[in-house]
Amino acid sequence: MTETLATKSKPKTTNNEQRTTNNDFEPLIVVFCCNWCSYSGADLAGTSRIQYPSNIRIIRVMCSGMVHPKLVLQALTKGADGAMILGCHPGDCHYLDGNIRTQSRKEAIDLLLDDADIDRKRFRLEWVSASEGPRFAQVIKEMVDQVKEVGPNKPE
Repeated sequence: MTETLATKSKPKTTNNEQRTTNNDFEPLIVVFCCNWCSYSGADLAGTSRIQYPSNIRIIRVMCSGMVHPKLVLQALTKGADGAMILGCHPGDCHYLDGNIRTQSRKEAIDLLLDDADIDRKRFRLEWVSASEGPRFAQVIKEMVDQVKEVGPNKPE
């Protein structure tokens, strides 16, 4: 197969480059959701046809306490514009204290973000229960707006 001059001279762009060169920036946000509450809240938002931005990629985890700080940092250094951890409300964890562990890990995540010179506004921790579909949608919308203000993430 022969390449034409037009295809040779046209530079290939990655998905991240396309998002950053576009005037109407739409961030990509990785969301770690607790299986028992937050993921069910996302499901409720969807089945209730509650509108929220489609800028998210949900990763279901059994408990928010299982999300290691390095996973958040890795998501942001590999091209995501924002990252969130959504878990059960304190006192409602199916694994007793997983969400308390997550709360203490937030401090470690903030320190890792500072060390990597990543704006802390790119990360958020929230509690969303299975019956809070509207809250899930609101939290996602707020995060998307927050990351839009910060601008595209340019990982090194």
